Amino acid sequence: MTETAIESLGFVAGILTTISFLPQVIRIYRIKSGREISLWMTLLLSSGVTLWLVYGLLMRSMPIILANLVTLVLVITILVLKLFYARTAAKP
Repeated sequence: MTETAIESLGFVAGILTTISFLPQVIRIYRIKSGREISLWMTLLLSSGVTLWLVYGLLMRSMPIILANLVTLVLVITILVLKLFYARTAAKP
């Protein structure tokens, strides 16, 4: 397999795994609740994605960098929405 084919494979894998978080962001925003999302899962996932991003930067691997950068933005969005809606729901 050529280097271009391998990098293309990495980009496709990154796109598919990254966009998998988009429906969850949309759902939380629409129903104004992230109650069903585990806080620990979101924190652990954010930590793991951050480490993957650092790894990608160290390896200078554009597919890993881009996929994990966008994933991190989406996961942090999920976390922020979850906490924001939990806070607004707790107010009388």
